[in-house]
Amino acid sequence: MKKIPLHLAVMLAMVLFLNACKKGGDEMKPEPTKPPVEADAPIFPKKEMRAVWIASVYGLDWPQSVYSVETQKQQYINYLEKFKALNINAIYFQVKGMGDAFYKSSYEPWSAAITGTRDKDPGYDVLKFMIDEAHARDIEFHAWMNPYRIATRSGTSSPFPALHPSVKQEWVVDFPTIQIYNPALPEVRQRLVDIVKETITKYDVDGIHFDDYFYPEGQTFSDQADFQKYGAGISTVQDFRRENVNKAIKGVYDVIVITKPGVVFSVSPAPEITKNYNTLYADVKKWNQEGWIDVVIPQLYHDIGNQYNDFQLRLSEWSQNSFKAALMVGHGFYRFGDPTAPTAFQSSGELQRQFDLTKLNKKVVGSVMYSAKYINMNKVGITDKLASLYKDPAVMPFLGRAVAPAPTAATNVRIENGELKWSASGNAKSVVYYFSDLKKEGIVLAITKANTISITTKGYYSVSTLNIDSQESKPSDVAEKK
Repeated sequence: MKKIPLHLAVMLAMVLFLNACKKGGDEMKPEPTKPPVEADAPIFPKKEMRAVWIASVYGLDWPQSVYSVETQKQQYINYLEKFKALNINAIYFQVKGMGDAFYKSSYEPWSAAITGTRDKDPGYDVLKFMIDEAHARDIEFHAWMNPYRIATRSGTSSPFPALHPSVKQEWVVDFPTIQIYNPALPEVRQRLVDIVKETITKYDVDGIHFDDYFYPEGQTFSDQADFQKYGAGISTVQDFRRENVNKAIKGVYDVIVITKPGVVFSVSPAPEITKNYNTLYADVKKWNQEGWIDVVIPQLYHDIGNQYNDFQLRLSEWSQNSFKAALMVGHGFYRFGDPTAPTAFQSSGELQRQFDLTKLNKKVVGSVMYSAKYINMNKVGITDKLASLYKDPAVMPFLGRAVAPAPTAATNVRIENGELKWSASGNAKSVVYYFSDLKKEGIVLAITKANTISITTKGYYSVSTLNIDSQESKPSDVAEKK
């Protein structure tokens, strides 16, 4: 038998080796090193903002044409008590819906919704009352503003209300049914920034919130003169409009960071990213990428499988385009039980299915219901469904910027004589978690300012602390009640 030359033998061996590697594919690659997983590590529940929009335009949710001070105060308190019972932890109250204000403002008149008459002083500090009552129940208060709308009317035969003395007529654009501040004008954008600064300086709001009213939908906007005057370097009037709104958003974000950085800035855009961009001239994707807003809350008011705005599809799109902004979901609570709404909204099961999708989505950190009055109506048992979805309290996620010192972890967590006890420093709140089984996700048992709580159920307990920014300390090791 003829011997194979050495150099050919080496080449043959290399070919056989390479073929073996190809056949083995990925199986030949070593497994990546994974960090060790603690066998009995507790599974903590997801943090979650649970919020409700309270609309004040036309008195829709509050005060609903109630002009007695004590009666409208009680109406608002009743809302908060209902929300507290449902474990709702935030509200978005409309403090500027029609070029007006719910406090004595240097820039806008008193809202007609409070007294029935525009610019009439109601005789009490409405906004302070609302904030104080919300905070007394550990409910965050976010001041919801419409950035540009001043007034609406049914037709050209009805006049718009008189402008505030500080407003110049040349800042305003009139359409057949709506009157707005002109987004193209630097003075208008500065005015918006100044209004936000005044609000967060005077009042202890937790957030500033804008809705989806930027350029008015369905209106012919004659702004060629503005484009010629202010649009240097911008190629199209459409890009000019988007840049005007960009400047407003960036200006508001900057004044918040400089003036009161703990305040959270959020926007609730229309459900379609392209509609925001092409029709409302709101480049929300850019705001998310640049970090100009802290939270984006798309109004996903349609049902799962909807042919125009499928809830699941839009949720996926926003998940992919939220970038630096935290993502929450606006739910069309008002549609449940509405006979004109699609079949899906004739059953509370649709809300369950929507929540199932958001719970699986790692980016979603909360939900907002539109709007408050429908929670009291409970059509098709929808509020009962919300109660079951929110049956346990939730820890507010950390949003925005840290201002307070980081919380110090709870220490000396122990069970004595039927009580869970611990030590916590400062004025931090404590979160008590309960686990029936360390292999299953736990629940939030309580969020409390105390350092002891009675317990009767066997299982495992852990305690963490929260500072005023909703930053959470490392949870304690579990204490077991046998």
